[in-house]
Amino acid sequence: MKRADGRAPEQLRSARLETGFQRFPEGSVLYTCGGTRVLIAASVEEGVKEFLRGSGRGWVTAEYAMHPRASQQRQRRESRNQLGGRSHEIQRFVGRSLRGVLVREKLGERQVSIDCDVLDADGGTRTAAVSGGFVALSLALEGLRRRGVVGAGVLREPVAAISVGIVHGEPMLDLCYTEDRDAQIDLNLVGTESGRLIELQGTAEGAPIDRIDLDGLVELASQAIPKLAQLQREVLDKAGVDLGKLLA
Repeated sequence: MKRADGRAPEQLRSARLETGFQRFPEGSVLYTCGGTRVLIAASVEEGVKEFLRGSGRGWVTAEYAMHPRASQQRQRRESRNQLGGRSHEIQRFVGRSLRGVLVREKLGERQVSIDCDVLDADGGTRTAAVSGGFVALSLALEGLRRRGVVGAGVLREPVAAISVGIVHGEPMLDLCYTEDRDAQIDLNLVGTESGRLIELQGTAEGAPIDRIDLDGLVELASQAIPKLAQLQREVLDKAGVDLGKLLA
């Protein structure tokens, strides 16, 4: 089956990461993937929430928002006090994903906030927020390392996320909006460079699917994670970050 953008079923969309997109955050990235663009900023704060005080451990949290014209029709801007269920769920997803590779004891009692603002939405915004969020987080941690605040081992390994689904009966990787809309099942996978899994989110949109089909989707998505991790490494290296000095 020919896809809307001409890709093969197992082919990733072309992704581009522009670091230093904002002046003030400790780490910032503009993540472009096909027609999706997400601006991600990592901000470091001294101290942690009350439930972590005295523990010696840090925290990563995330916020996620759609620009009102990220899609074809303008959507009402969400306020922090009236956050929609989808946005709330996605920001928790991003936070969990990044905490999965953070050695919190090595961060100390500090919080890194990851702000994800979707400028253009064409599918895969939450996975873009995770994959770009790791780069923004690494940039922020590199700043702390250069100040002598954190050392090696603050990160376990790179983490990335990708969508996969069955569209018109065929497994497809990295779904754009129309493919996600028409999918019989769509799944988001968060995994590490070495092949370990952090989170799976999947739903059969119509009839139930067989386990063998689900396993095939997981395998298809898992094969893409090392490619995204390699891109992350290349982008960080270009930005002057030796990721090896942050990894365990």
